[in-house]
Amino acid sequence: MTSIDELVGNNDGYANGFEPQHLDVRPSRRLAIVTCMDSRLDVFAALGLGDGEAHILRNAGGVITDDVIRSLAISQRKLGTREIMLIHHTDCGMQKLTDDGFRAELQAATGVAPAFAIESFTDPDTDVRQSILRVRRSEFIPHREVVRGFVYDVDTHRLHEVSVDQR
Repeated sequence: MTSIDELVGNNDGYANGFEPQHLDVRPSRRLAIVTCMDSRLDVFAALGLGDGEAHILRNAGGVITDDVIRSLAISQRKLGTREIMLIHHTDCGMQKLTDDGFRAELQAATGVAPAFAIESFTDPDTDVRQSILRVRRSEFIPHREVVRGFVYDVDTHRLHEVSVDQR
């Protein structure tokens, strides 16, 4: 049995515990959260979120890529979100590689250099600031007034807010 088979079985037990219900496609908190794909971050538990309350966008590092901008534009323009929360975290895997090193590794393994940006970083606070600015500067995202960034400590499970100079 594969891990996926086991998880499908878990889903059957999970689904049997619920009465069918339909939640609105628009998040009730009008919130989109961009965070890392790290398996140590249980975003719903850490923030006390329930089903249907927020869009959760995850990728390696929680970085603001073109695809994240695309998703945020859809989230706001078509699905009613108005606030954006960015969450990076301590001990991130993206801190353990370099753009040039990983790009070279991929090219050596495949014979082709990746077209996508790697987006490694050394300091999560600095990267959160960069991410906030990328969101605030995107013309595709209409509601940029409430964009806040945080770093989640994977050991204490606490958030600390990262501020950006408004100059």
